[in-house]
Amino acid sequence: MRKAAATIASLSLGAGPGSALGEMASDHPAKTIVLVHGGFVDGSGWSGVHRILAERGYEVVVVQNPTTSLADDVAVTKRAIASASGEVVLVGHPYGGVVITEAGRESKVKSLVYIAAFAPDQGESVSSLIANPQPGVPVPPILPPVDGFLQLDRTKFVHSFAADVSPDVARFMADSQVPWEVFALEGKVTQPAWKTKPSLVD
Repeated sequence: MRKAAATIASLSLGAGPGSALGEMASDHPAKTIVLVHGGFVDGSGWSGVHRILAERGYEVVVVQNPTTSLADDVAVTKRAIASASGEVVLVGHPYGGVVITEAGRESKVKSLVYIAAFAPDQGESVSSLIANPQPGVPVPPILPPVDGFLQLDRTKFVHSFAADVSPDVARFMADSQVPWEVFALEGKVTQPAWKTKPSLVD
């Protein structure tokens, strides 16, 4: 959580990940950090990162994507970007990386941060990126779709998705999963924002 916040802050200051981050954002050009969640969760998963960044003086906007289609999620993210009072550092986690890759072309967006996220190229989607996993690479415990929506196996959720948070938070995340529509996994990126804007992958 703190590592993610430091990574985000470092790019918002125009610095590398190893830079000193103790200064308040008021000492730098105003930037808004827009946080985009991935599949199976909602924006509440960013609460710890939000707290750390807000304490540092940043304006933070947390997107609440429906995860029903890439087009829907990009539209919601663009509205969040438009609501920002300053230039935007756009941050995505897992599937959120696909969303920011597509939405990041908005003029307010000055840089992108990928936190353990997909960073697809033109024409790629989540489905195409996960189609042929490398031997030995862990595969998420995704259950068969129900009415076109996916969920993770609750009994394996903590280990596969939330191993770095406290047990009570991980349990809450497992029990409050947001079904991820299969259609969203098929959404293809048209023009990747990371090709034209400063980006950081962590």
